[in-house]
Amino acid sequence: MSEVPRVPLLIGGKLVQSKTTEWRDVINPATQEVVAKVPFATREELDLAVSNAKEAFKTWRNSGQGMRMRVMLKFQELLRANTGKLAEMITREHGKTLPDAEGEVGRGLEVVEHACSIANLQLGEYAENAATGIDVYTLIQPLGVCAGITAFNFPVMLPCFMFPIAVACGNTFVLKPSEQDPTSSLFLAQLALEAGLPPGVLNVVHGGPETANGLCEHPDIKAVSFIGSTRVGTEIYNRASAAGKRCQSMMGAKNHCVVLPDADPEVALNQLLGAAFGAAGQRCMASSVAVLVGEARNWLPDFVERAKKLKVNSGTDRAADLGPLVSPNAKKRVEGLIQKGVDEGAKLLLDGRDLKVAGFEQGNFVGPTIFDGVTENMTIYTEEIFGPVLCVVGTETLEEAVEFINRNPNGNGVALFTQDGGAARYFQNNIDVGQVGINVPIPVPVAWFSFTGSRGSKLGDLGPNGKQAVQFWTQTKTITARWSAHAKSVNTTISMR
Repeated sequence: MSEVPRVPLLIGGKLVQSKTTEWRDVINPATQEVVAKVPFATREELDLAVSNAKEAFKTWRNSGQGMRMRVMLKFQELLRANTGKLAEMITREHGKTLPDAEGEVGRGLEVVEHACSIANLQLGEYAENAATGIDVYTLIQPLGVCAGITAFNFPVMLPCFMFPIAVACGNTFVLKPSEQDPTSSLFLAQLALEAGLPPGVLNVVHGGPETANGLCEHPDIKAVSFIGSTRVGTEIYNRASAAGKRCQSMMGAKNHCVVLPDADPEVALNQLLGAAFGAAGQRCMASSVAVLVGEARNWLPDFVERAKKLKVNSGTDRAADLGPLVSPNAKKRVEGLIQKGVDEGAKLLLDGRDLKVAGFEQGNFVGPTIFDGVTENMTIYTEEIFGPVLCVVGTETLEEAVEFINRNPNGNGVALFTQDGGAARYFQNNIDVGQVGINVPIPVPVAWFSFTGSRGSKLGDLGPNGKQAVQFWTQTKTITARWSAHAKSVNTTISMR
């Protein structure tokens, strides 16, 4: 029997075996097989990663934009070439289906492609003769050593939401990926080094809360980005802010999908299926609440029948619609919340519990689950379930739907299905949610637009991607300059002769 591989750290451009005494198993969620062991880095190892990044910043910050752009161009080439390998790593440790994992790599690739435009993204401003003889201009400069802490559900895409733009702007970076599926994040960083990032510019340390807290409080780290749950995200933001860091924390959600009776039912129902149950519901942007307006409620039985036909299997089955949850604890929590919904009076139309998949009987599988008659005080509505569970709510009008959604404290994403342009315009103007989809169920924008979750789903005023990401990872320095007239200098020189 072969020895289980130990996941290394990445410090100063080299893979380093941790000297820690604390190791955690990385589990294949479809089989419960231990596929790797991940270290919880020591404080000395974290400090070493930060010190390497600090030293590398001295030269990397002054590297030419053209050089940084060429590194990103090479990185996107390597990322594209290794999509299959990365997808296999994601499926083995996270459980999502291979097509879904390949799609995740594609979304990460989109961000790297955006970073290839850094020469345009990092332009300052210049005003000649802002006052007589005085010019004013701005420099968009990197911050220094930055850090990223990512959740388990997108082990490639979430790091791509962070370090490519950060290092392209001239910063150096320390990444702490999720300990549940770290291998693909580490391999992603190795590809970035292969693309030409100098040693120390990008480092990877593994661990749990202690490592995350160490990054938030380290005196040499200037900015921290976090994407994950609300509970952890709030703690990260508070710790980093208290330590004087710049921090963005993208957190939990309860995303609604409104379906009007004038929508195309074939399109709306099929899109809702993927948005609610894809990736086994383990997305911060999953549509976890369907708001069916008026006669659209009559489509619910059809939707339930469609959900029954979804195939649940190991992620290695390309025909599968959803794979397992990431861990036994995740399965236990989701099934507990389903029971809570039953106990609190919601009508269980489809129950995904007690699901066994042939050949993967030990897998963390929960099938599509649908509740009707959900009210806003029920636990299944107030908590983010993070599993393949859809809550269905009915309203009589679009206005009622908007009021209902706006009462929810979260503001990550929302969608509307309609063929009425006036209804769509009313919706986008009046809904108090940061990211809106019109006939698009998961409104994550392309990478050259910023990720703009709002209210209870976000702490900090700048989000990942787009222009906001460049603002977050840089600081603006304004120069006001006045020089003596050239003619006077010439005359002075002549008179001195």
